[in-house]
Amino acid sequence: MQLIHSPSYPHIPFQNQKPQFRKGILLPEKFFQLSTANSSVHSQRHVRPIWAPINQSIFSAISVKAASVEGVSSVSATEATSDVLKALSQIIDPDFGTDIVSCGFVKDLHVNEASGEVILNMAVISFMTYIYHVPTYHLNFTFQVSFRLELTTPACPVKDMFEQRANEVVTALPWVKEVNVTMSAQPARPVFAGLLPAGLQTISNIVAVSSCKGGVGKSTIAVNLAYTLAGMGARVGIFDADVYGPSLPTMVSPESRLLEMNAVKKTIIPTEYLGVKLVSFGFAGQGRAIMRGPMVSGVINQLLTTTEWGELDYLVIDMPPGTGDIQLTLCQVVPLTAAVIVTTPQKLAFIDVAKGVRMFSKLKVPCVAVVENMCHFDADGKRYYPFGRGSGSQACIRFLIFLALCMFNDYGAIKYPNHLLISLQVIEQFGIPHLFDLPIRPTLSASGDSGMPEVVADPQGEVAKTFQDLGVCVVRQCAKIRQQVSTAVTYDKSIKAIKVKVPDSDEEFLLHPATVRRNDRSAQSVDEWSGEQKLQYTDVPEDIEPEEIRPMGNYAVSITWPDGFSQIAPYDQLQTMERIVDVPQPTLA
Repeated sequence: MQLIHSPSYPHIPFQNQKPQFRKGILLPEKFFQLSTANSSVHSQRHVRPIWAPINQSIFSAISVKAASVEGVSSVSATEATSDVLKALSQIIDPDFGTDIVSCGFVKDLHVNEASGEVILNMAVISFMTYIYHVPTYHLNFTFQVSFRLELTTPACPVKDMFEQRANEVVTALPWVKEVNVTMSAQPARPVFAGLLPAGLQTISNIVAVSSCKGGVGKSTIAVNLAYTLAGMGARVGIFDADVYGPSLPTMVSPESRLLEMNAVKKTIIPTEYLGVKLVSFGFAGQGRAIMRGPMVSGVINQLLTTTEWGELDYLVIDMPPGTGDIQLTLCQVVPLTAAVIVTTPQKLAFIDVAKGVRMFSKLKVPCVAVVENMCHFDADGKRYYPFGRGSGSQACIRFLIFLALCMFNDYGAIKYPNHLLISLQVIEQFGIPHLFDLPIRPTLSASGDSGMPEVVADPQGEVAKTFQDLGVCVVRQCAKIRQQVSTAVTYDKSIKAIKVKVPDSDEEFLLHPATVRRNDRSAQSVDEWSGEQKLQYTDVPEDIEPEEIRPMGNYAVSITWPDGFSQIAPYDQLQTMERIVDVPQPTLA
Protein backbone atom coordinates (compact mmCIF):
# COMPACT_ATOMS: atom_id res chain seq x y z
CA MET A 1 0.00 0.00 0.00
CA GLN A 2 1.27 3.46 -0.89
CA LEU A 3 0.81 6.82 0.76
CA ILE A 4 0.24 9.84 -1.45
CA HIS A 5 0.58 13.29 0.06
CA SER A 6 -1.44 16.00 -1.67
CA PRO A 7 -1.01 19.82 -1.29
CA SER A 8 -1.88 21.11 2.16
CA TYR A 9 -3.37 24.32 3.44
CA PRO A 10 -0.82 26.89 4.70
CA HIS A 11 -2.37 27.32 8.13
CA ILE A 12 -1.71 23.70 9.13
CA PRO A 13 1.59 23.56 11.05
CA PHE A 14 4.09 20.80 10.25
CA GLN A 15 7.45 19.93 11.68
CA ASN A 16 10.29 20.16 9.24
CA GLN A 17 11.97 16.91 10.08
CA LYS A 18 12.45 13.45 8.60
CA PRO A 19 9.61 11.04 8.98
CA GLN A 20 10.28 8.19 11.36
CA PHE A 21 9.71 4.59 10.25
CA ARG A 22 9.30 1.68 12.52
CA LYS A 23 8.99 -1.78 10.94
CA GLY A 24 7.60 -0.35 7.73
CA ILE A 25 5.06 1.91 9.44
CA LEU A 26 5.07 5.63 8.92
CA LEU A 27 4.27 7.23 12.28
CA PRO A 28 1.36 9.67 11.98
CA GLU A 29 2.79 12.32 14.31
CA LYS A 30 5.84 12.68 12.05
CA PHE A 31 4.05 12.14 8.79
CA PHE A 32 5.34 14.88 6.56
CA GLN A 33 8.52 16.55 5.53
CA LEU A 34 7.86 19.98 4.17
CA SER A 35 10.10 22.99 3.65
CA THR A 36 9.12 26.52 4.52
CA ALA A 37 8.37 27.20 0.91
CA ASN A 38 5.87 24.40 0.86
CA SER A 39 3.86 26.20 3.53
CA SER A 40 3.25 29.31 1.48
CA VAL A 41 0.08 29.89 -0.45
CA HIS A 42 1.90 30.76 -3.69
CA SER A 43 3.75 27.47 -3.87
CA GLN A 44 0.82 25.36 -2.79
CA ARG A 45 0.06 24.01 -6.27
CA HIS A 46 3.71 23.11 -6.79
CA VAL A 47 4.02 20.87 -3.80
CA ARG A 48 5.39 17.50 -4.84
CA PRO A 49 3.73 14.56 -3.12
CA ILE A 50 5.86 12.51 -0.78
CA TRP A 51 5.48 8.72 -1.16
CA ALA A 52 6.23 6.42 1.71
CA PRO A 53 5.36 2.79 2.46
CA ILE A 54 2.67 2.24 5.03
CA ASN A 55 1.76 -1.06 6.58
CA GLN A 56 -1.94 -1.95 6.86
CA SER A 57 -1.39 -2.65 10.54
CA ILE A 58 -1.63 1.09 11.13
CA PHE A 59 -5.37 0.71 10.79
CA SER A 60 -5.50 -1.78 13.61
CA ALA A 61 -3.84 0.79 15.89
CA ILE A 62 -6.82 3.08 15.40
CA SER A 63 -9.38 1.36 17.56
CA VAL A 64 -12.72 2.99 16.84
CA LYS A 65 -12.31 4.38 13.36
CA ALA A 66 -10.51 1.36 11.90
CA ALA A 67 -13.67 -0.70 11.64
CA SER A 68 -15.33 1.78 9.32
CA VAL A 69 -12.23 1.97 7.14
CA GLU A 70 -11.91 -1.77 6.84
CA GLY A 71 -15.43 -1.81 5.43
CA VAL A 72 -14.27 0.27 2.48
CA SER A 73 -12.48 -2.72 0.95
CA SER A 74 -15.44 -5.11 1.15
CA VAL A 75 -17.92 -2.57 -0.18
CA SER A 76 -15.59 -1.68 -3.02
CA ALA A 77 -15.14 -5.34 -3.93
CA THR A 78 -18.91 -5.79 -4.17
CA GLU A 79 -19.27 -2.73 -6.35
CA ALA A 80 -16.29 -3.85 -8.38
CA THR A 81 -17.94 -7.17 -9.21
CA SER A 82 -21.04 -5.35 -10.39
CA ASP A 83 -18.92 -3.00 -12.51
CA VAL A 84 -17.12 -5.92 -14.14
CA LEU A 85 -20.37 -7.66 -15.07
CA LYS A 86 -21.78 -4.40 -16.39
CA ALA A 87 -18.68 -3.88 -18.53
CA LEU A 88 -18.79 -7.45 -19.87
CA SER A 89 -22.47 -7.07 -20.75
CA GLN A 90 -21.35 -4.75 -23.55
CA ILE A 91 -20.06 -7.79 -25.45
CA ILE A 92 -22.82 -9.27 -27.61
CA ASP A 93 -22.76 -12.81 -28.95
CA PRO A 94 -23.36 -12.41 -32.71
CA ASP A 95 -25.25 -15.71 -32.94
CA PHE A 96 -27.54 -15.43 -29.91
CA GLY A 97 -27.96 -11.65 -30.11
CA THR A 98 -27.52 -11.49 -26.31
CA ASP A 99 -24.70 -10.25 -24.13
CA ILE A 100 -22.26 -12.84 -22.78
CA VAL A 101 -23.36 -12.23 -19.18
CA SER A 102 -26.99 -13.09 -19.96
CA CYS A 103 -25.80 -16.11 -21.96
CA GLY A 104 -24.11 -17.39 -18.81
CA PHE A 105 -20.61 -17.39 -20.30
CA VAL A 106 -18.95 -15.56 -17.38
CA LYS A 107 -17.76 -18.02 -14.74
CA ASP A 108 -15.48 -17.94 -11.67
CA LEU A 109 -15.40 -14.15 -11.38
CA HIS A 110 -12.97 -13.05 -8.67
CA VAL A 111 -12.12 -9.47 -7.70
CA ASN A 112 -9.13 -9.45 -5.40
CA GLU A 113 -7.69 -6.39 -3.71
CA ALA A 114 -4.32 -5.53 -5.18
CA SER A 115 -1.75 -3.25 -3.51
CA GLY A 116 -4.04 -0.31 -2.96
CA GLU A 117 -3.28 3.35 -2.42
CA VAL A 118 -4.11 5.69 0.43
CA ILE A 119 -4.65 9.04 -1.27
CA LEU A 120 -4.52 12.34 0.60
CA ASN A 121 -7.57 14.29 -0.50
CA MET A 122 -8.65 17.66 0.94
CA ALA A 123 -12.25 17.18 -0.22
CA VAL A 124 -12.96 14.01 1.72
CA ILE A 125 -13.36 13.80 5.47
CA SER A 126 -11.67 10.75 6.88
CA PHE A 127 -10.44 9.33 10.12
CA MET A 128 -6.92 10.78 9.71
CA THR A 129 -8.27 14.33 9.85
CA TYR A 130 -10.47 13.58 12.81
CA ILE A 131 -7.76 11.96 14.92
CA TYR A 132 -4.48 13.50 13.86
CA HIS A 133 -5.63 16.88 12.46
CA VAL A 134 -3.68 16.37 9.27
CA PRO A 135 -4.87 16.60 5.65
CA THR A 136 -7.66 14.14 4.93
CA TYR A 137 -7.25 10.73 3.35
CA HIS A 138 -9.33 8.65 0.99
CA LEU A 139 -8.80 4.93 0.48
CA ASN A 140 -8.53 4.11 -3.21
CA PHE A 141 -8.14 0.36 -3.64
CA THR A 142 -7.08 -1.20 -6.94
CA PHE A 143 -8.11 -4.72 -7.81
CA GLN A 144 -6.98 -7.75 -9.74
CA VAL A 145 -9.85 -9.19 -11.78
CA SER A 146 -9.95 -12.78 -12.99
CA PHE A 147 -12.76 -14.69 -14.66
CA ARG A 148 -13.43 -17.49 -17.10
CA LEU A 149 -15.46 -17.31 -20.31
CA GLU A 150 -17.13 -20.69 -20.82
CA LEU A 151 -18.27 -20.84 -24.44
CA THR A 152 -20.65 -23.35 -25.98
CA THR A 153 -17.87 -25.05 -27.95
CA PRO A 154 -14.06 -24.93 -28.12
CA ALA A 155 -14.44 -24.37 -31.86
CA CYS A 156 -16.26 -21.06 -31.33
CA PRO A 157 -15.19 -18.86 -34.26
CA VAL A 158 -15.38 -15.64 -32.21
CA LYS A 159 -13.55 -16.84 -29.09
CA ASP A 160 -10.49 -14.68 -29.84
CA MET A 161 -12.73 -11.65 -30.27
CA PHE A 162 -14.47 -12.42 -26.97
CA GLU A 163 -11.15 -12.69 -25.15
CA GLN A 164 -9.81 -9.45 -26.64
CA ARG A 165 -12.99 -7.47 -25.96
CA ALA A 166 -13.25 -8.83 -22.41
CA ASN A 167 -9.72 -7.66 -21.67
CA GLU A 168 -10.43 -4.25 -23.17
CA VAL A 169 -13.71 -3.46 -21.40
CA VAL A 170 -12.51 -4.62 -17.98
CA THR A 171 -9.11 -2.97 -18.26
CA ALA A 172 -10.90 0.30 -19.06
CA LEU A 173 -12.34 0.39 -15.53
CA PRO A 174 -10.28 2.98 -13.61
CA TRP A 175 -9.68 0.85 -10.52
CA VAL A 176 -8.52 -2.28 -12.36
CA LYS A 177 -4.84 -3.05 -12.04
CA GLU A 178 -4.67 -6.46 -13.69
CA VAL A 179 -7.05 -8.65 -15.75
CA ASN A 180 -6.75 -12.38 -16.20
CA VAL A 181 -9.18 -13.95 -18.71
CA THR A 182 -9.32 -17.71 -19.16
CA MET A 183 -11.14 -19.26 -22.12
CA SER A 184 -12.93 -22.61 -21.81
CA ALA A 185 -15.86 -24.53 -23.27
CA GLN A 186 -18.89 -26.22 -21.80
CA PRO A 187 -18.53 -29.93 -21.05
CA ALA A 188 -19.46 -32.17 -23.95
CA ARG A 189 -23.04 -33.26 -23.38
CA PRO A 190 -26.25 -33.26 -25.39
CA VAL A 191 -29.22 -31.16 -24.36
CA PHE A 192 -31.17 -34.32 -23.46
CA ALA A 193 -28.45 -36.69 -22.21
CA GLY A 194 -30.70 -38.67 -19.88
CA LEU A 195 -32.70 -40.13 -22.76
CA LEU A 196 -29.74 -41.45 -24.77
CA PRO A 197 -27.69 -44.65 -24.84
CA ALA A 198 -24.61 -44.48 -22.63
CA GLY A 199 -22.24 -44.16 -25.59
CA LEU A 200 -23.91 -40.96 -26.80
CA GLN A 201 -24.37 -39.15 -23.50
CA THR A 202 -21.10 -37.23 -23.75
CA ILE A 203 -21.53 -35.94 -27.31
CA SER A 204 -22.66 -32.33 -27.63
CA ASN A 205 -23.64 -32.16 -31.30
CA ILE A 206 -24.37 -34.85 -33.89
CA VAL A 207 -24.23 -33.57 -37.47
CA ALA A 208 -25.47 -35.67 -40.39
CA VAL A 209 -23.88 -35.19 -43.81
CA SER A 210 -26.40 -36.46 -46.35
CA SER A 211 -26.98 -36.37 -50.09
CA CYS A 212 -29.67 -39.01 -50.67
CA LYS A 213 -27.81 -39.70 -53.92
CA GLY A 214 -24.58 -41.55 -54.52
CA GLY A 215 -21.54 -40.18 -56.28
CA VAL A 216 -21.82 -36.51 -55.30
CA GLY A 217 -18.84 -36.49 -52.91
CA LYS A 218 -20.73 -36.77 -49.64
CA SER A 219 -18.00 -38.78 -47.88
CA THR A 220 -15.37 -36.28 -49.02
CA ILE A 221 -17.39 -33.44 -47.52
CA ALA A 222 -18.01 -35.35 -44.28
CA VAL A 223 -14.35 -36.23 -43.68
CA ASN A 224 -12.98 -32.79 -44.54
CA LEU A 225 -15.67 -31.09 -42.44
CA ALA A 226 -14.73 -33.27 -39.48
CA TYR A 227 -11.04 -32.45 -39.74
CA THR A 228 -11.85 -28.76 -40.21
CA LEU A 229 -13.79 -28.77 -36.93
CA ALA A 230 -10.88 -30.58 -35.28
CA GLY A 231 -8.53 -27.90 -36.59
CA MET A 232 -10.75 -25.28 -34.96
CA GLY A 233 -10.09 -26.86 -31.58
CA ALA A 234 -13.08 -29.20 -31.23
CA ARG A 235 -13.10 -32.85 -30.19
CA VAL A 236 -14.49 -34.69 -33.20
CA GLY A 237 -15.53 -38.18 -34.26
CA ILE A 238 -16.64 -39.62 -37.62
CA PHE A 239 -19.19 -42.40 -38.01
CA ASP A 240 -19.40 -44.05 -41.43
CA ALA A 241 -23.00 -45.23 -41.63
CA ASP A 242 -22.69 -46.71 -45.12
CA VAL A 243 -22.50 -50.44 -44.39
CA TYR A 244 -22.86 -51.49 -48.04
CA GLY A 245 -20.00 -49.31 -49.27
CA PRO A 246 -17.93 -47.78 -46.43
CA SER A 247 -15.60 -45.03 -47.64
CA LEU A 248 -13.82 -44.06 -44.41
CA PRO A 249 -11.10 -46.78 -44.54
CA THR A 250 -9.97 -45.38 -47.89
CA MET A 251 -10.12 -41.70 -47.00
CA VAL A 252 -8.09 -41.88 -43.77
CA SER A 253 -5.04 -43.90 -42.76
CA PRO A 254 -5.10 -44.79 -39.04
CA GLU A 255 -2.33 -46.97 -37.68
CA SER A 256 -4.87 -49.45 -36.32
CA ARG A 257 -7.31 -50.41 -39.05
CA LEU A 258 -9.42 -52.71 -36.89
CA LEU A 259 -11.94 -51.81 -34.22
CA GLU A 260 -11.23 -53.30 -30.82
CA MET A 261 -13.73 -54.67 -28.32
CA ASN A 262 -13.83 -54.06 -24.59
CA ALA A 263 -14.75 -57.54 -23.39
CA VAL A 264 -15.67 -56.37 -19.89
CA LYS A 265 -17.94 -53.49 -20.88
CA LYS A 266 -18.95 -55.10 -24.19
CA THR A 267 -18.25 -51.85 -25.98
CA ILE A 268 -16.38 -50.86 -29.13
CA ILE A 269 -13.15 -48.84 -28.92
CA PRO A 270 -12.88 -46.55 -31.96
CA THR A 271 -9.72 -46.20 -33.97
CA GLU A 272 -8.13 -42.77 -34.33
CA TYR A 273 -6.34 -40.70 -36.96
CA LEU A 274 -4.85 -37.25 -36.34
CA GLY A 275 -6.90 -36.83 -33.18
CA VAL A 276 -10.27 -37.69 -34.75
CA LYS A 277 -12.07 -40.84 -33.59
CA LEU A 278 -13.27 -43.14 -36.36
CA VAL A 279 -15.85 -45.91 -36.59
CA SER A 280 -16.80 -47.71 -39.80
CA PHE A 281 -18.05 -51.14 -40.76
CA GLY A 282 -14.97 -51.23 -42.97
CA PHE A 283 -12.83 -51.28 -39.80
CA ALA A 284 -14.74 -54.27 -38.46
CA GLY A 285 -12.79 -56.68 -40.65
CA GLN A 286 -15.85 -57.51 -42.73
CA GLY A 287 -15.23 -55.29 -45.73
CA ARG A 288 -18.62 -54.54 -47.22
CA ALA A 289 -21.84 -55.98 -45.88
CA ILE A 290 -24.08 -58.39 -47.77
CA MET A 291 -27.24 -58.47 -45.67
CA ARG A 292 -30.86 -57.40 -45.64
CA GLY A 293 -32.23 -54.12 -44.36
CA PRO A 294 -33.32 -55.08 -40.81
CA MET A 295 -29.91 -56.63 -40.13
CA VAL A 296 -28.15 -53.53 -41.41
CA SER A 297 -30.22 -51.32 -39.11
CA GLY A 298 -29.15 -53.48 -36.17
CA VAL A 299 -25.48 -53.27 -37.15
CA ILE A 300 -25.71 -49.48 -37.48
CA ASN A 301 -27.41 -49.20 -34.12
CA GLN A 302 -24.79 -51.36 -32.42
CA LEU A 303 -21.80 -49.61 -33.98
CA LEU A 304 -23.09 -46.18 -33.10
CA THR A 305 -24.53 -46.62 -29.61
CA THR A 306 -22.04 -49.09 -28.08
CA THR A 307 -18.88 -47.24 -29.11
CA GLU A 308 -16.84 -45.54 -26.39
CA TRP A 309 -16.82 -42.14 -28.06
CA GLY A 310 -15.79 -40.29 -24.91
CA GLU A 311 -16.36 -36.54 -24.76
CA LEU A 312 -16.96 -35.14 -28.24
CA ASP A 313 -18.03 -31.70 -29.32
CA TYR A 314 -19.11 -32.93 -32.76
CA LEU A 315 -19.87 -36.36 -34.16
CA VAL A 316 -20.09 -36.22 -37.96
CA ILE A 317 -22.21 -38.99 -39.46
CA ASP A 318 -21.55 -39.90 -43.09
CA MET A 319 -25.07 -40.92 -44.07
CA PRO A 320 -25.65 -43.57 -46.74
CA PRO A 321 -27.55 -42.58 -49.90
CA GLY A 322 -31.32 -42.76 -49.93
CA THR A 323 -34.19 -42.24 -47.48
CA GLY A 324 -34.84 -45.82 -46.39
CA ASP A 325 -34.63 -47.92 -43.24
CA ILE A 326 -31.03 -47.01 -42.35
CA GLN A 327 -31.65 -43.28 -42.60
CA LEU A 328 -34.85 -43.47 -40.58
CA THR A 329 -33.17 -45.64 -37.95
CA LEU A 330 -30.34 -43.15 -37.56
CA CYS A 331 -32.69 -40.18 -37.33
CA GLN A 332 -34.87 -41.87 -34.73
CA VAL A 333 -32.18 -43.51 -32.58
CA VAL A 334 -29.77 -40.59 -32.67
CA PRO A 335 -30.77 -37.04 -31.68
CA LEU A 336 -29.36 -35.27 -34.71
CA THR A 337 -28.53 -31.64 -34.01
CA ALA A 338 -28.38 -30.59 -37.66
CA ALA A 339 -27.81 -31.81 -41.19
CA VAL A 340 -25.56 -30.70 -44.04
CA ILE A 341 -26.84 -31.50 -47.54
CA VAL A 342 -24.44 -32.30 -50.38
CA THR A 343 -25.42 -32.02 -54.04
CA THR A 344 -24.11 -31.21 -57.50
CA PRO A 345 -25.34 -28.51 -59.92
CA GLN A 346 -27.47 -30.93 -61.96
CA LYS A 347 -31.24 -30.88 -61.71
CA LEU A 348 -31.28 -34.67 -61.32
CA ALA A 349 -29.17 -34.39 -58.15
CA PHE A 350 -31.46 -31.69 -56.79
CA ILE A 351 -34.48 -33.98 -57.05
CA ASP A 352 -32.86 -36.42 -54.65
CA VAL A 353 -31.68 -33.59 -52.41
CA ALA A 354 -35.29 -32.44 -52.11
CA LYS A 355 -36.25 -35.88 -50.82
CA GLY A 356 -33.56 -35.75 -48.18
CA VAL A 357 -34.50 -32.26 -47.03
CA ARG A 358 -38.16 -33.28 -46.71
CA MET A 359 -37.15 -36.36 -44.69
CA PHE A 360 -35.12 -34.23 -42.26
CA SER A 361 -37.95 -31.70 -42.10
CA LYS A 362 -40.48 -34.36 -41.07
CA LEU A 363 -38.07 -35.66 -38.44
CA LYS A 364 -37.54 -32.09 -37.15
CA VAL A 365 -33.83 -32.06 -38.02
CA PRO A 366 -32.81 -28.59 -39.27
CA CYS A 367 -30.70 -28.43 -42.43
CA VAL A 368 -28.10 -25.75 -41.81
CA ALA A 369 -26.10 -25.75 -45.06
CA VAL A 370 -26.02 -27.01 -48.63
CA VAL A 371 -22.70 -27.84 -50.30
CA GLU A 372 -22.61 -27.90 -54.09
CA ASN A 373 -19.71 -30.14 -55.05
CA MET A 374 -17.91 -30.27 -58.40
CA CYS A 375 -19.49 -26.99 -59.45
CA HIS A 376 -16.70 -25.53 -61.58
CA PHE A 377 -13.04 -25.65 -62.58
CA ASP A 378 -10.53 -23.04 -63.69
CA ALA A 379 -8.46 -23.31 -66.86
CA ASP A 380 -6.70 -20.81 -69.13
CA GLY A 381 -7.68 -17.98 -66.84
CA LYS A 382 -11.39 -18.76 -67.14
CA ARG A 383 -13.94 -20.51 -64.95
CA TYR A 384 -16.00 -23.28 -66.49
CA TYR A 385 -19.22 -24.84 -65.20
CA PRO A 386 -19.42 -28.30 -66.81
CA PHE A 387 -22.67 -29.26 -65.03
CA GLY A 388 -24.36 -25.88 -65.22
CA ARG A 389 -24.73 -23.32 -62.48
CA GLY A 390 -27.01 -24.89 -59.93
CA SER A 391 -27.69 -24.51 -56.24
CA GLY A 392 -24.24 -23.30 -55.28
CA SER A 393 -23.01 -20.41 -53.21
CA GLN A 394 -23.71 -17.93 -56.02
CA ALA A 395 -27.44 -18.51 -55.61
CA CYS A 396 -27.90 -15.65 -53.15
CA ILE A 397 -26.28 -13.20 -55.57
CA ARG A 398 -28.30 -14.52 -58.48
CA PHE A 399 -31.46 -14.11 -56.44
CA LEU A 400 -30.83 -10.38 -56.20
CA ILE A 401 -30.46 -10.04 -59.97
CA PHE A 402 -33.12 -12.62 -60.75
CA LEU A 403 -35.68 -10.23 -62.21
CA ALA A 404 -33.06 -8.78 -64.53
CA LEU A 405 -32.18 -12.20 -65.91
CA CYS A 406 -35.63 -13.78 -66.26
CA MET A 407 -37.40 -13.73 -69.61
CA PHE A 408 -41.04 -13.58 -70.67
CA ASN A 409 -42.84 -16.05 -72.93
CA ASP A 410 -45.29 -15.19 -75.67
CA TYR A 411 -48.16 -14.84 -73.19
CA GLY A 412 -46.39 -12.34 -70.97
CA ALA A 413 -45.70 -14.78 -68.15
CA ILE A 414 -42.33 -14.98 -66.45
CA LYS A 415 -40.12 -17.71 -67.84
CA TYR A 416 -37.48 -18.73 -65.29
CA PRO A 417 -34.01 -19.66 -66.55
CA ASN A 418 -33.44 -23.34 -65.75
CA HIS A 419 -30.19 -22.93 -63.80
CA LEU A 420 -31.67 -20.15 -61.69
CA LEU A 421 -34.77 -22.20 -60.95
CA ILE A 422 -32.69 -24.91 -59.30
CA SER A 423 -30.75 -22.37 -57.25
CA LEU A 424 -33.81 -20.54 -56.04
CA GLN A 425 -35.55 -23.73 -55.02
CA VAL A 426 -32.96 -24.37 -52.34
CA ILE A 427 -33.42 -20.91 -50.88
CA GLU A 428 -37.15 -20.38 -51.35
CA GLN A 429 -38.55 -23.88 -50.99
CA PHE A 430 -36.41 -25.14 -48.12
CA GLY A 431 -35.17 -21.95 -46.46
CA ILE A 432 -31.50 -22.97 -46.37
CA PRO A 433 -29.57 -19.73 -46.91
CA HIS A 434 -26.09 -21.12 -46.24
CA LEU A 435 -24.75 -22.37 -49.56
CA PHE A 436 -21.16 -23.34 -50.35
CA ASP A 437 -19.58 -24.40 -53.62
CA LEU A 438 -16.54 -26.60 -54.14
CA PRO A 439 -14.55 -26.73 -57.38
CA ILE A 440 -13.38 -29.74 -59.30
CA ARG A 441 -9.83 -30.18 -58.03
CA PRO A 442 -7.52 -33.11 -58.77
CA THR A 443 -5.94 -32.66 -55.34
CA LEU A 444 -9.32 -32.96 -53.60
CA SER A 445 -9.99 -36.23 -55.36
CA ALA A 446 -6.45 -37.53 -54.85
CA SER A 447 -6.52 -36.75 -51.13
CA GLY A 448 -9.54 -39.00 -50.75
CA ASP A 449 -7.57 -41.87 -52.27
CA SER A 450 -4.32 -41.17 -50.42
CA GLY A 451 -5.79 -41.40 -46.94
CA MET A 452 -5.05 -37.78 -45.96
CA PRO A 453 -7.91 -35.24 -46.10
CA GLU A 454 -7.36 -32.19 -48.27
CA VAL A 455 -7.79 -29.75 -45.36
CA VAL A 456 -4.91 -31.51 -43.60
CA ALA A 457 -2.67 -31.82 -46.66
CA ASP A 458 -3.17 -28.16 -47.72
CA PRO A 459 -4.63 -26.19 -44.80
CA GLN A 460 -4.06 -22.83 -46.52
CA GLY A 461 -5.53 -23.74 -49.91
CA GLU A 462 -8.74 -22.51 -51.50
CA VAL A 463 -10.57 -25.75 -50.70
CA ALA A 464 -9.55 -25.53 -47.04
CA LYS A 465 -10.86 -21.96 -46.86
CA THR A 466 -14.25 -23.10 -48.17
CA PHE A 467 -14.36 -25.87 -45.57
CA GLN A 468 -13.34 -23.33 -42.92
CA ASP A 469 -16.38 -21.23 -43.85
CA LEU A 470 -18.53 -24.35 -43.75
CA GLY A 471 -17.12 -25.28 -40.34
CA VAL A 472 -17.85 -21.82 -38.93
CA CYS A 473 -21.40 -22.07 -40.27
CA VAL A 474 -21.94 -25.50 -38.67
CA VAL A 475 -20.53 -24.35 -35.33
CA ARG A 476 -22.69 -21.25 -35.20
CA GLN A 477 -25.88 -22.95 -36.33
CA CYS A 478 -25.45 -25.84 -33.89
CA ALA A 479 -24.94 -23.38 -31.04
CA LYS A 480 -28.10 -21.47 -32.00
CA ILE A 481 -30.11 -24.69 -32.28
CA ARG A 482 -28.96 -25.89 -28.85
CA GLN A 483 -29.82 -22.53 -27.34
CA GLN A 484 -33.28 -22.51 -28.94
CA VAL A 485 -34.05 -26.10 -27.96
CA SER A 486 -32.87 -25.72 -24.36
CA THR A 487 -35.07 -22.65 -23.83
CA ALA A 488 -38.03 -23.56 -26.08
CA VAL A 489 -40.31 -24.69 -23.23
CA THR A 490 -39.76 -23.48 -19.66
CA TYR A 491 -41.84 -23.09 -16.54
CA ASP A 492 -42.12 -19.65 -14.95
CA LYS A 493 -42.94 -20.27 -11.30
CA SER A 494 -43.58 -16.59 -10.59
CA ILE A 495 -46.60 -16.50 -12.93
CA LYS A 496 -47.34 -20.25 -12.75
CA ALA A 497 -47.33 -20.64 -16.53
CA ILE A 498 -45.41 -22.63 -19.14
CA LYS A 499 -43.56 -20.40 -21.60
CA VAL A 500 -43.27 -21.72 -25.15
CA LYS A 501 -41.12 -20.38 -27.95
CA VAL A 502 -40.76 -22.96 -30.69
CA PRO A 503 -37.35 -23.01 -32.44
CA ASP A 504 -37.25 -20.95 -35.66
CA SER A 505 -40.28 -19.00 -34.51
CA ASP A 506 -40.48 -15.48 -33.12
CA GLU A 507 -43.81 -16.15 -31.40
CA GLU A 508 -43.81 -16.68 -27.64
CA PHE A 509 -46.94 -17.71 -25.73
CA LEU A 510 -48.06 -18.98 -22.33
CA LEU A 511 -49.89 -22.20 -21.44
CA HIS A 512 -51.57 -23.19 -18.21
CA PRO A 513 -49.89 -26.32 -16.76
CA ALA A 514 -53.26 -28.01 -16.20
CA THR A 515 -54.15 -27.43 -19.87
CA VAL A 516 -50.94 -29.12 -21.00
CA ARG A 517 -51.47 -32.08 -18.69
CA ARG A 518 -55.10 -32.59 -19.82
CA ASN A 519 -54.05 -32.59 -23.50
CA ASP A 520 -51.79 -35.60 -23.16
CA ARG A 521 -52.44 -38.03 -26.04
CA SER A 522 -50.52 -41.04 -24.77
CA ALA A 523 -52.06 -44.47 -24.16
CA GLN A 524 -52.32 -43.67 -20.46
CA SER A 525 -54.66 -40.79 -21.18
CA VAL A 526 -56.47 -41.94 -24.35
CA ASP A 527 -57.64 -45.44 -25.26
CA GLU A 528 -55.67 -46.53 -28.33
CA TRP A 529 -58.49 -48.60 -29.83
CA SER A 530 -61.61 -46.54 -29.18
CA GLY A 531 -60.08 -43.09 -28.81
CA GLU A 532 -62.02 -42.66 -25.59
CA GLN A 533 -60.61 -40.13 -23.16
CA LYS A 534 -59.34 -41.99 -20.08
CA LEU A 535 -57.91 -38.94 -18.32
CA GLN A 536 -60.86 -36.88 -17.13
CA TYR A 537 -60.90 -33.12 -16.73
CA THR A 538 -61.36 -33.30 -12.97
CA ASP A 539 -58.45 -35.74 -12.61
CA VAL A 540 -56.01 -32.86 -13.08
CA PRO A 541 -55.95 -30.21 -10.31
CA GLU A 542 -55.94 -26.59 -11.41
CA ASP A 543 -52.84 -25.78 -9.35
CA ILE A 544 -50.70 -28.56 -10.82
CA GLU A 545 -47.10 -27.60 -11.58
CA PRO A 546 -44.48 -29.47 -13.63
CA GLU A 547 -41.50 -30.83 -11.73
CA GLU A 548 -39.12 -30.95 -14.71
CA ILE A 549 -39.14 -30.03 -18.40
CA ARG A 550 -36.48 -31.57 -20.65
CA PRO A 551 -35.98 -31.25 -24.43
CA MET A 552 -36.49 -34.34 -26.58
CA GLY A 553 -34.68 -33.77 -29.85
CA ASN A 554 -35.78 -30.83 -31.93
CA TYR A 555 -39.47 -31.72 -31.92
CA ALA A 556 -40.79 -32.14 -28.36
CA VAL A 557 -40.23 -31.86 -24.63
CA SER A 558 -40.63 -34.36 -21.82
CA ILE A 559 -42.62 -32.98 -18.87
CA THR A 560 -42.49 -34.76 -15.51
CA TRP A 561 -45.53 -34.19 -13.28
CA PRO A 562 -45.91 -34.61 -9.48
CA ASP A 563 -47.69 -37.95 -9.89
CA GLY A 564 -44.59 -39.35 -11.61
CA PHE A 565 -46.11 -39.32 -15.11
CA SER A 566 -43.73 -38.29 -17.91
CA GLN A 567 -45.58 -36.58 -20.73
CA ILE A 568 -44.19 -36.22 -24.25
CA ALA A 569 -45.39 -32.89 -25.63
CA PRO A 570 -44.51 -32.19 -29.28
CA TYR A 571 -44.07 -28.57 -30.30
CA ASP A 572 -46.82 -28.95 -32.92
CA GLN A 573 -49.28 -30.05 -30.24
CA LEU A 574 -48.31 -27.24 -27.86
CA GLN A 575 -49.01 -24.70 -30.59
CA THR A 576 -52.62 -25.92 -30.89
CA MET A 577 -53.48 -25.72 -27.18
CA GLU A 578 -55.55 -22.97 -25.57
CA ARG A 579 -53.28 -20.13 -24.57
CA ILE A 580 -53.24 -17.71 -21.65
CA VAL A 581 -54.37 -14.32 -22.92
CA ASP A 582 -54.18 -12.25 -19.73
CA VAL A 583 -50.67 -12.62 -18.34
CA PRO A 584 -50.92 -13.20 -14.58
CA GLN A 585 -49.06 -10.96 -12.17
CA PRO A 586 -45.86 -12.48 -10.74
CA THR A 587 -46.20 -13.84 -7.24
CA LEU A 588 -43.58 -13.36 -4.57
CA ALA A 589 -41.65 -16.53 -3.76
